[in-house]
Amino acid sequence: MAEAVLIDLFGLKLNSQKNCHQTLLKTLNAVQYHHAAKAKFLCIMCCSNISCERDGEQDNCELETGNGLSALLKEFEIVSCPSMAACLYTIKQKIDERNLSSIKVIVPRHRKTLMKAFIDQLFTDVYNFEFEDLQVTLRGGLFKQSIEINIITAQELREIQNEIETFLRSLPALRGELTIITSPLIPDIFIHGFTTRTGGISYIPTLSSFNLFSSSKRRDPKAVVQENLRRLANAAGFNMEKFYRIKTHHSNDIWIMGRKEPDSYDGITTNQRGVTIAALGADCIPIVFADPVKKACGVAHAGWKGTLLGVAMATVNAMIAEYGCSLEDIVVVLGPSVGPCCFTLPRESAEAFHNLHPACVQLFDSPNPYIDLRKATRILLERGGILPRNIQDQNQDLNLCTSCHPDKFFSHVRDGLNFGTQIGFISIRE
Repeated sequence: MAEAVLIDLFGLKLNSQKNCHQTLLKTLNAVQYHHAAKAKFLCIMCCSNISCERDGEQDNCELETGNGLSALLKEFEIVSCPSMAACLYTIKQKIDERNLSSIKVIVPRHRKTLMKAFIDQLFTDVYNFEFEDLQVTLRGGLFKQSIEINIITAQELREIQNEIETFLRSLPALRGELTIITSPLIPDIFIHGFTTRTGGISYIPTLSSFNLFSSSKRRDPKAVVQENLRRLANAAGFNMEKFYRIKTHHSNDIWIMGRKEPDSYDGITTNQRGVTIAALGADCIPIVFADPVKKACGVAHAGWKGTLLGVAMATVNAMIAEYGCSLEDIVVVLGPSVGPCCFTLPRESAEAFHNLHPACVQLFDSPNPYIDLRKATRILLERGGILPRNIQDQNQDLNLCTSCHPDKFFSHVRDGLNFGTQIGFISIRE
């Protein structure tokens, strides 16, 4: 049974003819009868413009309330916006506020494919949609069953994407201004930084607001994440068309850019100018590497497994092997991560950190000791030959625990499965 029901009247002429209102009344009555008891959200989508144009047609969207409609419409929330993108985004917010995921869409047959195209851009696999045909009027009077259009052309899809992008760009930043944390260790020939959770448009509490990763398990669609990334690129000064994120597998595999891209990897290195590479983080450490002598850089994602597998030094060794970097020239900056105050592991997993160095573990004799990932990473980097003065893991908010600071950072430990993601990024200026 659907948790939410959406009736699509966007751009349709609802004139005063008796048959039109009788058909609409019948549809609303049916929805109320079948869904009102269990559905938590009943919605009608309309166009707020005097005229809405698509495919060369202009249709007034006038939702009149005569002939018994007025009382029935009180059971429905009416969302009226000037564009499809604005309407569906507003409806998505209302669905997300109620934490719903099963949605029935009652839509004219000729708009079903269009509706699905918008939904594909604005929703993720968290949501389950079913579709039902709605009888409509097409430019002229009586309701009739329309013909379903089964194909969206590449040009039409791009127009849909443009409409969504234009709308998302108009949205205000949430939770404050966009903030980028930088390190004085990395010289100005590089663009680099670590993001926080402020200044984006993601509105779901655990993703708000500068979430930079979308997946099938989260409610933030790629379109929202791309808008957040666009804002970051503008603020930092890099080209988002040449932006690459790691494909996390909690391992020590490194992609040397220019070679064949692996299916998954927790580090990237490059010496290509103008290419921005990024490591994800939400308790795990996003690490940035730079060699100003050989003009090469890298990023790594270090969770507890990757830390023990040596992903940080694997990234360093890739830079040495591929670009001729020297250990004494490489600087390493550790981004915000979960601290030993909040991160625990079962004792059998904690033992490996204790063997690395006892200072990496607190309360080792307890069933779930506390682990210091940052200390472990520094120890491994220093043992690998990175100069201690070339490692920054403190100051400038870098050492703040992500779990302890919900105002600044996302955290898997704190927020659970629907957590947001911040990043560490670097590129060589063109």
